Amino acid sequence: MQAATGRRHRMISYAKYGYIFIAPFFIAYIFFMLYPLINTFILSFMENRTENPTVFVGLQNYQHILFGDASRNAQQKAFMSSMGNTLILWAGNFVIQIVLSLLLAVWFSDVRIKIKGTGFFKIVMYLPNIITAASVAGIFLMIFGKTDQSVVNSLLLKWGVILKGGNIDFTTDPVYSRVLVMFIQSWMWFGNTMLLLLSGIFGIDPSIYEAADIDGSSGANTFFRITMPILKPIFIYVFITSMIGGLQMFDIPYMFHHGETVSPYLKTVAVYIYQAFRKDHNYGYSSAASILLFILTAILGAIIYRFNTDSSAPVKKKKAKGGKV
Repeated sequence: MQAATGRRHRMISYAKYGYIFIAPFFIAYIFFMLYPLINTFILSFMENRTENPTVFVGLQNYQHILFGDASRNAQQKAFMSSMGNTLILWAGNFVIQIVLSLLLAVWFSDVRIKIKGTGFFKIVMYLPNIITAASVAGIFLMIFGKTDQSVVNSLLLKWGVILKGGNIDFTTDPVYSRVLVMFIQSWMWFGNTMLLLLSGIFGIDPSIYEAADIDGSSGANTFFRITMPILKPIFIYVFITSMIGGLQMFDIPYMFHHGETVSPYLKTVAVYIYQAFRKDHNYGYSSAASILLFILTAILGAIIYRFNTDSSAPVKKKKAKGGKV
């Protein structure tokens, strides 16, 4: 008995080592995430165009960005224009991405088609997701650049579609530039979305499809009545993450240009924030725009999640436990 008691007293608690292992994450989070966020929030209430902004101006920066005034309408127009560009680029990218990903996911998961080498195709389609944005922007600039050496313009010149010196500048045209950025974003991310949808489809109980076949359900009816409703949580996840990434879109729109000027049709909110902070030294405006983007993202994410969540789920759960409603 005494020996057993002694062994219990000599037992070592390893819980403290768990705290030691997770401490680096929290330290990095505080220094690289929490502190910049708090500092950005403080700067949004400070004066602009100073190396050390310490003059408190309250909500003036927010007012100028959202509503403008007699002397600062340019900031309001620039911010609203960048917000419009962001929504256009994200919406176009998301529609292409989700449609293509869903079609491929259904195609690869259909046992009746029996596609060979699906593993190879999945890897190839996911590869664009791991290529750096700078490399992708450089590749597409070589293809769609405005010089004679670009692939598209050289071919158009060779075929006589355009004359010498009449090259098409795909990076500044309001239609071509936006369509290309939408395509690039979709090309980079559709593989990731396809794998998410595939995992959801493979997680569906095969007996459900077998019962649908026995009942004589058509392929289209099975897809819209069974597959789509079951994939709803994944669609919500993809939509929210895509929306967050779309509102923060920066790398491709910023790098897809010649020289030092970003196309006004590709200037997203993230590009506006970067230029206001780095180029114009408008620390107050850039910080206020960052906080507005953060609030907008949080609100839209909460609304989408709320409207796509079964509000009766807690009631059903309580009924299942035998509680009163």
